[in-house]
Amino acid sequence: TSPGTPVSLVVVAPHITSPTAGQVWKVGSSQNVTWDTSAIPATRQNSTGTLLLGYQDGLEGGEHLDIAHPLANYFPLSAGSVQVTVPNVTARTDYIVVLIGDSGNASPEFSIQA
Repeated sequence: TSPGTPVSLVVVAPHITSPTAGQVWKVGSSQNVTWDTSAIPATRQNSTGTLLLGYQDGLEGGEHLDIAHPLANYFPLSAGSVQVTVPNVTARTDYIVVLIGDSGNASPEFSIQA
């Protein structure tokens, strides 16, 4: 590729199918996070992901992601799921998980309870 030649980039941002809106997770429980793999191109089948826990704060805005403590790391995006243990966090009803591959994709809001 010479300078000035356009380069095609492939962005992988699978749709998260679980957790679903309003779902409740218990601290310490094992949960299965799932996503749709149908749009992952063949050239990206070996891509790995990171799963982060965060929450939506309507007052401050944005996704407050716990990047220091990923729920899971280095799993294949093509697997379509990863098992996680729910960490000991404050009970809220606006948690999200964000799947990071080439691009981030957030789940609907769900709850974590003690």
